[in-house]
Amino acid sequence: MMYTQKVIEHFKNPRNVGYIVDPDGFGLMGDPSCGDYLQIYIKVTNNRISDIKFEITGCPAAIATSSALTELAKGKTLDEALAITDFDVIKSLDGLPDIKEHCSNLGAEALHRAVEDYLDRQKFK
Repeated sequence: MMYTQKVIEHFKNPRNVGYIVDPDGFGLMGDPSCGDYLQIYIKVTNNRISDIKFEITGCPAAIATSSALTELAKGKTLDEALAITDFDVIKSLDGLPDIKEHCSNLGAEALHRAVEDYLDRQKFK
């Protein structure tokens, strides 16, 4: 199985790892009992993702796709973040081996859940 240089770089030096205390939005995907499990935390300023962090349990491809996703999302408006797809993540990494493409499925959905969580919280303010 061959990974691209971008996948290897994001795996070895993942960006935006960690968590945000008191996030504006939170999303999670996966199942901690069976493998890949991703948590996304966002801060929102003026309708843009001003900060984003992630915590993950998973394989190198899952770590790399989560890192790449945070770079794609940071600074985007909420609508732009909701438009990010799994394919966008794979494309940003110059591809993934077919057997590992499912790893990108955690990221976009977890991000969308974090944005939706933020929007839900705004309804009650």
